[in-house]
Amino acid sequence: MSGSDKKQAPLPTKEQVLEFINDSNIPVGKREIARAFQLKGQQRAELRVLLKELEKDGTIDRGHKRRMAPKGVLPEVSIIEVTELDIDGELHAKPVATQTQAVDEAIHILLSPGKRRSAAPKVGDRVLARLRRIGEKEYEAEAIRILEKGAQKTLGLLEPARGGAILRPTDRRNNKEFFIPEGELKGAKAGQLVLASAMPGRSLGIQTASVTEIIGALSDDKAFSLIAIHAHGIPHVFSDAVIKEAEAHKAPTLGKRDDLRDIPLVTIDGADARDFDDAVFAERDDDPNNKDGWHLIVAIADVSHYVHYNSALDKSAVERGNSVYFPDRVVPMLPEALSNGLCSLRPKEDRACLAVHMWISKEGNLLRHKFVRGLMQSVARLTYEQVQSALDGFTDDVTDTLLDDVLKPLYGAYSALDQARAKRGTLELEIPERQIFLNDEGRIKDIQMRQRLDSHKLIEEFMICANVAAAEALEFKNAPAMYRVHESPSLDKLEALRESLAGMGFNLAKGAVIRPHHFTGILKQASDTDKIELISSIVLRSQSQAKYSSDNLGHFGLALDRYCHFTSPIRRYSDVLVHRSLISAYNLGDDGLTGEQASKFQEIGDEISNMERRASGAEREVVDRYTTAYLADQIGASFKARINGVTRFGLFVTLGDTGADGLVPVSTLPYDRYFHDETAHALIGDKKRLAFTLGDKVEVKLSEADIVTGSMIFEMLEGGKTFKGKIKRTAGRGGKPRSKHKNQKGRSRR
Repeated sequence: MSGSDKKQAPLPTKEQVLEFINDSNIPVGKREIARAFQLKGQQRAELRVLLKELEKDGTIDRGHKRRMAPKGVLPEVSIIEVTELDIDGELHAKPVATQTQAVDEAIHILLSPGKRRSAAPKVGDRVLARLRRIGEKEYEAEAIRILEKGAQKTLGLLEPARGGAILRPTDRRNNKEFFIPEGELKGAKAGQLVLASAMPGRSLGIQTASVTEIIGALSDDKAFSLIAIHAHGIPHVFSDAVIKEAEAHKAPTLGKRDDLRDIPLVTIDGADARDFDDAVFAERDDDPNNKDGWHLIVAIADVSHYVHYNSALDKSAVERGNSVYFPDRVVPMLPEALSNGLCSLRPKEDRACLAVHMWISKEGNLLRHKFVRGLMQSVARLTYEQVQSALDGFTDDVTDTLLDDVLKPLYGAYSALDQARAKRGTLELEIPERQIFLNDEGRIKDIQMRQRLDSHKLIEEFMICANVAAAEALEFKNAPAMYRVHESPSLDKLEALRESLAGMGFNLAKGAVIRPHHFTGILKQASDTDKIELISSIVLRSQSQAKYSSDNLGHFGLALDRYCHFTSPIRRYSDVLVHRSLISAYNLGDDGLTGEQASKFQEIGDEISNMERRASGAEREVVDRYTTAYLADQIGASFKARINGVTRFGLFVTLGDTGADGLVPVSTLPYDRYFHDETAHALIGDKKRLAFTLGDKVEVKLSEADIVTGSMIFEMLEGGKTFKGKIKRTAGRGGKPRSKHKNQKGRSRR
């Protein structure tokens, strides 16, 4: 019989192919399916059509290399997080959530260490692993490599229990408690914050642990910042070698530096600032070719003069990445001998600086610049409020003598820079910031929203101009640069934003290249409407996160083609790198950038971006804990608030007076079945069609304030509007109806 006469196997049905895919413990490709059903020639093309139909039906997913798996199955190679060490010493894990996929809490992964020469994964580690499905939501995993070391210890508050204590974690995302037997308390007592390590075994139905370090009492003045420092693994103690190296440095001499001591440079910072790393000066440009233009000087502390590559100081600064600012303390990047001493531009003291002369036109355009290493003396340490008062006509003993010759020229130059900013069309999003005020005992006495004055904007524009000059100078010399980059929003986020804006009657141009001024234009259109808060929120959510990179990707928000951080080397390691590169590129000394460090710029950029996110997360958590403590004695009180987040399980609200954030669970909303409409950014009742939308003003009651985790729970009292459109139930249901409360009628539960 000839090959062409051989009988072909029948084409399988969709059900048979789906069963084969479901039965496989790893994703399969078209080739494996064809081989399993003995398909050849034209049948393979028909199989391709069948698989597309299954994908369109939503019954399978295509993953890496177009391999297929049942809907919702994890990829063969995934990132997982180790969550538990059981009594038998085996590791358990869960998948790591992504921006597009939430974690299915029902998924269970049993992890083996794999064929590794290095240490095995531990609880808290994030691991790249190869998965094998052994049940509907059960997997076995083999570790490929550890991507990120987790916190090997749990920070928590000890609560009394028979035979020991219960450890309640301070991390609001971690609700797993531990039992610590009396013999493992190591002298710790109930009410104290401790670090503990998990141990095999269980007691009282939960895993056991052992205290490794006593942090202090929750009632201590600095407990909140200590929680954040330990929870985020922020280095906060300098080694003896680092302190010794910092204290060995002496005040600078003029040497080959430019003498800037006759120039009336001033520092302008917050009243609570601990270090002063930038000073400014402005005067009219005397060049007749730049009529009504300005000459600016921005002088920055010369940290590179003291912190040399691969020294103990440098290694410590790399490890920290940046300073971290809490209401009660600063965790500095550099020891106090430098951060508050030789590198702080204190008045009437000689200070080494790296300064940039900049010449701008009357329209605020940067015409040219020149970098020098200098020796300077600040003539005054001024605050934002002090400078603003002086310009408003209320001088004091210090600003009275500086007003005409120093402060007014600064404002003249700022006016030009502000004109240029408006012309290039930056993204103007005003994001309120909470400011915590403490009394002499370290207790919170008030919370206010930080003021944003013209004096703040003045310094901001001077610093932006200097940062642009640094980027231009490095590019001109083809020198390595650590850019501060902010990419434009992704296409997916832009499309979602367009859809949301269109539903509110605003049009974001489609097909055109999106620029920051497009967003600013929409914000201006909405500024006199009741939708301004909502639109500001969704525009902010559409933006990408700024980061550091050795590649120039531009800065979308500032509408700049090139941008570096140059102006804060006391508190940011990125700026130290830029200083070193400028020193090398312009022959300003022998303590510039080394070839070895230049070759690691991209790796360093990733690291300091992570350190920045770590610091901002810790700072935010501490402010949340202080705010929670401030409101803890107001349980049952009502507050005016605004909805700042919408999820299927509830609403996140921000209180007007304090900026405090908290959750309103869906269960406290008026009786109904609620759906999460992602396009409308709303929770909408199915029957009564009562909608709670991002940006809405509401009234809430504080029902819980947990100081340990810094979280607050509110109940909805008043708010919501009748929804007249069609509900898009893309995100699933917000929960089943609950029992009616006697006091629930319409929109109010008061």
